Amino acid sequence: MVHKFPDDFVWGTATAAYQIEGAANEDGRGESIWDRFSHIPGNVWNNQNGDVACDHYHRYKEDVQILKEMGVKGYRFSISWPRVIPDGTGKINQKGVDFYNNLIDELLRQGIQPFVTLYHWDLPQALQDRGGWTNRDTTDYFAEYAQQMFKQYGDRVKHWITHNEPWCTSFLGHAIGVHAPGLKDFSAALLAAHNVLLSHGKAVEVFRQMGLDGKIGITLNLTPSYPASNSADDLQAATISDGFSNRWFLDPVFKGQYPDDMVKVFGTFAKIPEIQESDMKLISSNIDFLGINYYSRSLVKHNPDAQFGVETLKPEGQYTDMDWEVYPQGLYDLLLRIKKDYGDIDLYITENGAAFKDVVENDQIDDIDRLNYLKKHFEKAAEAIRDGVKLKGYFVWSLMDNFEWAFGYSKRFGLIYVDYETQRRLWKKSARWYKDVIANNSVD
Repeated sequence: MVHKFPDDFVWGTATAAYQIEGAANEDGRGESIWDRFSHIPGNVWNNQNGDVACDHYHRYKEDVQILKEMGVKGYRFSISWPRVIPDGTGKINQKGVDFYNNLIDELLRQGIQPFVTLYHWDLPQALQDRGGWTNRDTTDYFAEYAQQMFKQYGDRVKHWITHNEPWCTSFLGHAIGVHAPGLKDFSAALLAAHNVLLSHGKAVEVFRQMGLDGKIGITLNLTPSYPASNSADDLQAATISDGFSNRWFLDPVFKGQYPDDMVKVFGTFAKIPEIQESDMKLISSNIDFLGINYYSRSLVKHNPDAQFGVETLKPEGQYTDMDWEVYPQGLYDLLLRIKKDYGDIDLYITENGAAFKDVVENDQIDDIDRLNYLKKHFEKAAEAIRDGVKLKGYFVWSLMDNFEWAFGYSKRFGLIYVDYETQRRLWKKSARWYKDVIANNSVD
């Protein structure tokens, strides 16, 4: 069966600054929390870091040519806050600003729409030294930074994403400690989550006040939760899992409140942040679209000895190199659920993709598992559109292999293979297949 997509559908790929740019100590860039975190032995696989990464800072023209040849309509990338404002607030670094000007202009020359993420986890270390996302002042610094970026690039950039995956920023970075800044304090994680959401609201307010021609939204990583059985305990476990992964961010953004059931769950062992009178109104400021990052689902059952009483199971099936279950139906279910529970808003898949172990033979990479992963997810996206979801675009993660955070360079998500020794780029089979999908605007 052929799955056709709307004529104005935006096919794209996505990256993030710290994962690809390199040039960590060049042209006035300041230190980020990921520079600091990745240089502490034991935090990242094989003690690797993003100092060089894919050297995109120097090779962006080559990478934009790849995008052009692939035929993408949009390219989602993030701005490195410490590259443009090294201390997080105050003095602008013109060389950093120029890099993104050049990248944006190059994309537009090739007919590619820039989708810009303001924050993809690389907080300036100077702000972390003042408390980072646990310091409410950071919300104002973020709004100032956003204003500067709108001013610099708003004449050409028409799609803005305030934050990428606040769940990861807050919980992975402040409660579990596997991401920068590496804290293990659940109360700090809840405070960081609130401040990240508040900074989002303040940036949206600035965007509206500036009267810019364009659209603004936020990207959330969402993981649908399914009960292992229809027992009351397992259904409750799925509700709590959904509250932790999804509703703690969806509800404030769309309903202006935190979910009551999760306030009770979290409140039993952590401090719920103090909320000022105007906070929730700001956080729920009207946005133009929601970005969704989807990779897998959670299958859960009740277990009184597990965190929150929720045990995550590992069902039979195919798994990626990240040990994530391949579950395309979850994307369809998620998209329909967002429409039903949060309104008929424009949606973008801002990330979806898979890490698999790639083998290079005669400069060829036959990554059939990745190709099939994408194909099945594209088909479910088409079904969701057919069933009334306003899905406007799809950004494959990732354009190229890159620094995969705490996993270093051990996991490859790219459509394009990167030989990190030489920085040579090689097209994988999935990239050539994706080029055809885009050209035909359909999957069969």
